[in-house]
Amino acid sequence: MSTIKVDKLQGTSGSATAITMSGANATVGGTLAVTGVHTIGTNAVYTSDAGAVTQNVVQGMAKGFCRYSASAFTESFNFSTFTDNSTGDHNMSFTNNMNNSVYVISMQHEGGNAGDHFRYGCEAVSSTSLVNMEHFLLSSGSGPTQADLGDNGFTIHGDLA
Repeated sequence: MSTIKVDKLQGTSGSATAITMSGANATVGGTLAVTGVHTIGTNAVYTSDAGAVTQNVVQGMAKGFCRYSASAFTESFNFSTFTDNSTGDHNMSFTNNMNNSVYVISMQHEGGNAGDHFRYGCEAVSSTSLVNMEHFLLSSGSGPTQADLGDNGFTIHGDLA
């Protein structure tokens, strides 16, 4: 097996150095165009918009999302099954489990009638393999009733197993 050792690579059509290498590190000048499938390691970082700080790419990514009706997914990522337990009570199982039960869920609902108010309950913090969502309708002049709400969605942020 042969080894090629260089400090710099320069394209034939320009005078600027495209890649500078030092030990196991490489610096790319200009634009790096990447094609095909590439794995981002858990140590991948990006620089903030103002350039003052760096953030971990993997930590900041949503680990799953779904959009669902009263009885099924309409769109999902990292969710495998939808179980309709009863009116306003649904389980969504992860394709890839969470590492622990310490994660955050952001929810949304579209639709409803004027004067209606909605309350969501989530028992996600007790499980690494599924999310349980409960929906309640709080109509004017009446107490909460469990209800199937038409167009719902949420995202999950946390650590995958």
